[in-house]
Amino acid sequence: MTELLSDPSAWSALAALITLEIVLGVDNVVFISILASKLPEEQQDKARKYGILAAGGMRILLLLAIGWIISLKAELFTVFGQGFSGKALILLAGGVFLIYKATTEIHHKLEGDEATDDAKGVAVTFASVIGQIMLLDLVFSVDSVITAVGMTPHVPVMVIAVLFSIAVMLGASGPIYRFVNVHPSVKMLALAFLLLIGMTLIAEGMGQKIPKGYVYAAMAFSIFVEVLNLRSKRNKKSEPVQLRQKMEPDPELVL
Repeated sequence: MTELLSDPSAWSALAALITLEIVLGVDNVVFISILASKLPEEQQDKARKYGILAAGGMRILLLLAIGWIISLKAELFTVFGQGFSGKALILLAGGVFLIYKATTEIHHKLEGDEATDDAKGVAVTFASVIGQIMLLDLVFSVDSVITAVGMTPHVPVMVIAVLFSIAVMLGASGPIYRFVNVHPSVKMLALAFLLLIGMTLIAEGMGQKIPKGYVYAAMAFSIFVEVLNLRSKRNKKSEPVQLRQKMEPDPELVL
């Protein structure tokens, strides 16, 4: 451990891994925010925190099983000339799951039939929310661990990066959660992001590498435009109040 502390390359790898884990953590927080909002209000904060902790714990366990993770890159079989590895199958399954969840949530939002879920016997439970969070994080974790191995051979550095990102996500998840769920248009935009990420996972599972910078740049630009849109709506709501205040006579002048 002392050698790591004196190794400049370990520190640079740590900084890069922390950035990577935080960026991937944003996807998780958005997904957690949407799932947790379907629970009773008294369970929502608990689901958000437990979901982040469970996801972080799974990522650390996968780091400790790093030999198995690396073996997932080996090709298992070929279909029409396209090779599939264990990693590719996990990415494909995760992409399909993410697209399914985002599509059903968008349908519920547009059709307004979320209230009928209980009548159909598919009420969301705390355990099901945590289970879905961990299922999706397995996909993100496999990809991030394989990426991390290429950045540093030191497992302690990877674990420290994960622990740091968990602390950041726990602090940031509250404001992100409230912002996403207070504004319906932002929630719909978040679901569109999940569709985009799902398509990216499927493309990568099929061997088509999509630079993540393009995806996150598009997401950041969309968020910027939506923030401007929300500010514009807020200003329009305040205009009638300001106009009415201007039209009201000054009490002192009336007297």
